[in-house]
Amino acid sequence: MVRSSCINASYPSLCLRTLSSYSGPTGTPRDLAQAAVKVGLARARKASTYLKTSVTGKSERERAALSDCVEQMAESVDELSKTLSELKHLRGETFEFQMSNARTWVSAALTYEDTCVDGFEGVDRKVKGDVKKKITNVAMVTSNALYMIRRLDESGGLNR
Repeated sequence: MVRSSCINASYPSLCLRTLSSYSGPTGTPRDLAQAAVKVGLARARKASTYLKTSVTGKSERERAALSDCVEQMAESVDELSKTLSELKHLRGETFEFQMSNARTWVSAALTYEDTCVDGFEGVDRKVKGDVKKKITNVAMVTSNALYMIRRLDESGGLNR
């Protein structure tokens, strides 16, 4: 199911790699959507921790950009957490509304991740490059999560 589901993802090879190694259930579109969001959430949290510990020895401008990015990643984590909770409690009568929420929240998480990277204009190239690499990976995984949510929505089913 993972291989066939990842073929049309935004980043198919990353999708296949992250979801194939996922230890939880991946047998239904709902399972895959939850797994993809969990992977994105874990990566966002890890990136946030990295950013928090990266301020030592940085210039004032770099510290400000890192601080802003930590805030953006906290917002991204919040959006992904809400999404995961929503996906865990899908109900037939509110399925469409819940899927709309999930799509909106994951899209917002992507926006926060992009905004984080944008804040590093005019900052040391190495610092910017390190942050961009980490956050771009998070954004790619988050983009794949959005794809899996759209796939679940298109399936129209709670248990399929």
